[in-house]
Amino acid sequence: MNAPHLHHAQAWAAERAAASGSSFYYAFLFLPPQQRAAITAFYAFCREIDDIVDEVREPSVAQAKLAWWRQQVALAFTPGRTADHPALIALQPHIAPFGLRPEPLLAVIDGCELDLQQNRWLDYAALTQYCHLVAGVVGEVAARIFGQTEPGTTAYAHRLGLALQLTNIIRDVGEDALRGRIYLPLDELKRFDVRPRELLTLGQQAEPGFEARFAALMRFQIGRALATYDEAVQLLPAADRARQKPGLMMASIYRALLRSLARQPQRVLRERISLPPLRKLWLAWKVQALGRW
Repeated sequence: MNAPHLHHAQAWAAERAAASGSSFYYAFLFLPPQQRAAITAFYAFCREIDDIVDEVREPSVAQAKLAWWRQQVALAFTPGRTADHPALIALQPHIAPFGLRPEPLLAVIDGCELDLQQNRWLDYAALTQYCHLVAGVVGEVAARIFGQTEPGTTAYAHRLGLALQLTNIIRDVGEDALRGRIYLPLDELKRFDVRPRELLTLGQQAEPGFEARFAALMRFQIGRALATYDEAVQLLPAADRARQKPGLMMASIYRALLRSLARQPQRVLRERISLPPLRKLWLAWKVQALGRW
């Protein structure tokens, strides 16, 4: 592979990760250079796939883009071939050292395809299947890059991916509603007497008592997500705990975000909620230096 070409792709992936403002960026800061380059490239790939759902309005165009990405993944994992996209160009040198496989990357694309096909989820079981594709397999790849040595760490990575995705869904209720999407399970909306129309109109076309009903629904979602983080950490083998610190950093940052949201859940309908960069950095450092999350 042409070295300047690879350097350009790595620089693009690093810029993509930093520019996103994502909490993942703060978890990557403490990694050794090779691991940081590998996870940054993989994260850039995931962002590119995710953006297809958010930014492409025409389904046939989105399907064509996903088909192209499947070809790119195949190229990236073919010895002697080079992918065309900088995210995969940057990832290619790390495939062999970290024992990466194409299946998880293809699963991320499958999850995106599922997003294009439906914008409602009937129940929590259906939602977790979706989360497995867009987050569980992402956790699996990340765990390998971070330095997995125990087979049991894969179960931890999948549960952590679920917890992170549940947090994203909670944080993005308002943004998703503006796109006509509801990720909260419909049977749970019914249980808390929240109507889809009330969500899709951000409470503007709501029956009396909407704020209280919505807050109850959201606190239930937040409680389950927090419990899922606890379950994930309990699944993490002690032998891999030090190596998997970046995931624990993410858990720490996202748990703090959920606790902030729990105080005023209605805020998600009016603004995008995030922690200040210094708070994210502090939470990440605390895990790195003190092992406390």
